[in-house]
Amino acid sequence: MSVGLSGAVIAAVLGAGPAAADPSPAGPPSADRRAPDGVRTPSGWRLKDTGTTVRFRGLAAVNRNTAWVAGSKGTVLRTADGGRHWLNVSPPGAGELEFRDIEAFDGRRAVVLAIGEGEASRTYRTEDGGETWTETFRNPDPKAFYDCLTFFDSRNGLAMSDPVDGRFRILSTGDGGRSWKVLPDRGMPQALPGEAGFAASGQCLVSNGPRDVWLATGGGARGRVLHSADRGRTWKATEVTVPGGDPARGVFGVAFRNRTHGIAVGGDYRAGQASPDAAARTSDGGRSWHRSTTPPAEYRSGVAWLPHSRSVALAVGPTGTDVTLNAGRSWQRIDTGSFDTVSCTTDFGCWASGEKGRVARLEF
Repeated sequence: MSVGLSGAVIAAVLGAGPAAADPSPAGPPSADRRAPDGVRTPSGWRLKDTGTTVRFRGLAAVNRNTAWVAGSKGTVLRTADGGRHWLNVSPPGAGELEFRDIEAFDGRRAVVLAIGEGEASRTYRTEDGGETWTETFRNPDPKAFYDCLTFFDSRNGLAMSDPVDGRFRILSTGDGGRSWKVLPDRGMPQALPGEAGFAASGQCLVSNGPRDVWLATGGGARGRVLHSADRGRTWKATEVTVPGGDPARGVFGVAFRNRTHGIAVGGDYRAGQASPDAAARTSDGGRSWHRSTTPPAEYRSGVAWLPHSRSVALAVGPTGTDVTLNAGRSWQRIDTGSFDTVSCTTDFGCWASGEKGRVARLEF
């Protein structure tokens, strides 16, 4: 697909204005309009009223109707009707915690991660749609700070902590998050001075397939993405064209549409700061990364591939949404609404969430 697509073509892929209100129930995806690579054409974000103003950096899209969001003040919400109604299913007594990631297997089973130093880092699991929660992990090490989690399937998953004694720490579960153990770190490369993950979108640790997982970093001399092909036991680190060199800069989120094709986004999260080269792409599983010729103009924290597309992806951040129609080679802004993270499902259920209780679904 050509890099030089016109603004009119970009606008045809996503509505170019701010997210609309949600006056009516969502219908099924339309099949009579297509994006350049044949995927159904979205019309734009439609905001969903969550009834709260907390910031939702954690998002788990199950399908077009069902999604979970997790955020500040220990808040977890769930919808089963496309966002028309939201249930507050927050774990009791979690009001002081900062939830930054949530992974859901369906409308009843989910695992949520709270971040922070020492015992502030915790995981909770529910099996009844959030009516009850069980705390399944509380970090005993004051040097650890957990940022993100991911699941390969409904049983096997990982969580990652910022470096402890010079290496990122990996937590593993084989029973759906009911119990966790720290993996040996002998297969983890040494972290760079100042290097860490960003608990900004739940996408600093992502998986694709039964064994592959990627870990995004920043804060060190350069942004890096680490890849493991054996569920987190051994890792290889690769420099990414997204700049580091400052605690506020680096790779904030990654997304892979298969085990080889991925996109990384990031920049400098401080408002008003320049974020050159805020996106990169790989076609070899992360062994090498290439800068976008026209990256997003500002910092982006979340990224997702459009369902069933080999070339269309979305990147979101506090200043808007960008779209690529050529697998990350070039990007163009198509919305100015603030979001922190984005997630898509195979039935064309694309959701985004962020500050002030903002949640939206992509309409088709």
